[in-house]
Amino acid sequence: MAGESQTTVGYIQHHLTNLTFGKLPAGYERVDESGHVHEVLKNDTWTLAHSSAEASDMGFMALHVDSMLWSIGLGALFLLIFARIAKRAHSGVPRGMQNFVEMVVGFIDQTVKDGFHYKNAMIAPMALTIFVWILLMNTMDLVPVDWLPWAMGQITGNPHFFFKVVPTTDPNVTLGMGFTVFGLMVYFTIAKKGLMGFVKELTLHPFHHPKWFVNVFLVPINFALEAISWVSKPISLGLRLFGNMYAGEMIFILIATMFGAGLLLGAFAGVLQWAWAVFHILVITLQAFVFMVLTIVYMATAHQIEEEDQFH
Repeated sequence: MAGESQTTVGYIQHHLTNLTFGKLPAGYERVDESGHVHEVLKNDTWTLAHSSAEASDMGFMALHVDSMLWSIGLGALFLLIFARIAKRAHSGVPRGMQNFVEMVVGFIDQTVKDGFHYKNAMIAPMALTIFVWILLMNTMDLVPVDWLPWAMGQITGNPHFFFKVVPTTDPNVTLGMGFTVFGLMVYFTIAKKGLMGFVKELTLHPFHHPKWFVNVFLVPINFALEAISWVSKPISLGLRLFGNMYAGEMIFILIATMFGAGLLLGAFAGVLQWAWAVFHILVITLQAFVFMVLTIVYMATAHQIEEEDQFH
């Protein structure tokens, strides 16, 4: 709930700002909450941002500490849970968490078999990791927006401590995952088709002519089209996940601002929050599934070699 000392705009900006660690240049003027300069840095200084303006001024090399903390922590939680279940698995009727894990593994395995018809022992584990990891990160959006930031404020003694808890609302995280998939696409394409096969795919597709002098004019066009197609894949993969989760987080924040607007609006906000949370369960699950399925499709495309015959 928005504090009395914060405006609605300030409350929203605070919840949308990451805990950022980066470098501020020498001579940088740090201001307090009232806008007065309280410190002028004598040297280039690596520090935590005290405001959204400082976070922005830290530039590209800044690190979002909260995004890293939650994404790595939730990834470790996924590994811990699945490793413990794997060690305790038995041939009898599964119950509890083992039953849930087996259902998830079976679902992912069937999805991979339906979309990937090649031999690669890495694809199914990767699909499982992507689905569960993104699902866990997305699920953090269901935690009331003030609980964990308030807890960190109590721990640090700073009630305005920046602390975002949904890693997938950070484009650095989602685009990082998207470009990792892109790197695997390039790797498997070269591994399966060879370097020349990869070059031919970029330059002799989709337009190809038996006569080489015609291809001289077609190669630049093909390369431009294929380059756009390749680069757009990781960008769309990351931005789709980010956009949907960011919109969901924004709605939760806007609903939270209503709790401080009186008893009637507060009660209405409670109903809205519950309704949106129920609907959002579908969103967070669907986004994890879409990211996983598209990754499987891209991996299958990288392994597909039947079309190479038309280039010879």
